[in-house]
Order: sequence, then structure tokens, then C-alpha cells
Amino acid sequence: MHFKQLEAFVNVIKFKSFSKAAEEIYLSQPTISAHVASLERKLNIKLLVRTTKEIYPSDAGNLLYEYAK
Repeated sequence: MHFKQLEAFVNVIKFKSFSKAAEEIYLSQPTISAHVASLERKLNIKLLVRTTKEIYPSDAGNLLYEYAK
């Protein structure tokens, strides 16, 4: 687990958007997506629930978010 992955994850939840998180930490949107996906693979759990209209943390995502902040 790398700091940049956690930073990307926290900002996605904070802004409820991959693109806004990318703007905030000066990375591209695909890089943010890759960081979050990598974090989910390493932890072997879904951290974000993605729908067509919103992004929100799963129960595990909420727990990690509180620690990562």
C-alpha cells in the first residue's frame, strides 16, 4: 500500500468524483482510477460503490477512509 493510493482514495471520497480528485492532487483521472483499483486488489475488497450517478464508499471503504484521513 502506497501513500499515493491512499491519497487518491481519500480524495475520491471527499469529492465524490475521480476527475475532481485528479484535479486536486494534480494527477490524471486514469491514474486515480488505477491507484484505487490497485488498492482494492491489494486489500482484496471493494472500497467504492460505483453507480451511474454517484460514487460512495462501501462499509470497508468507510473504515479505511477514517484511518487514512
